[in-house]
Amino acid sequence: MDKASPHYISKKVLKYFEENKDTLISVYLPTASPEFMVMEEVWNIAKQDLLVLKYYPSFADLKKRISCYFRTKGFNLNEELFVKRCLIIYAKWYNMALGCY
Repeated sequence: MDKASPHYISKKVLKYFEENKDTLISVYLPTASPEFMVMEEVWNIAKQDLLVLKYYPSFADLKKRISCYFRTKGFNLNEELFVKRCLIIYAKWYNMALGCY
């Protein structure tokens, strides 16, 4: 989880954690860690495809292109590679937080 307050102070979340405390372990993501967010990876891909060296005559044209792009694009994100990368980054962050670098 990130540290956004709705994720850890909402009554629904607190109730769910209480009901499942034997099987759940909450792990908070490090602050400012976009590399753990799948949407950040999707946005990085989309930025390259939609914005780099592209011209749109109007804002409406840009909106239309973005809408079409996200409705038709298959991102083919390699989930296994993404998870491995996140684990490596998290392990490095965790070791630095413990002072074991």
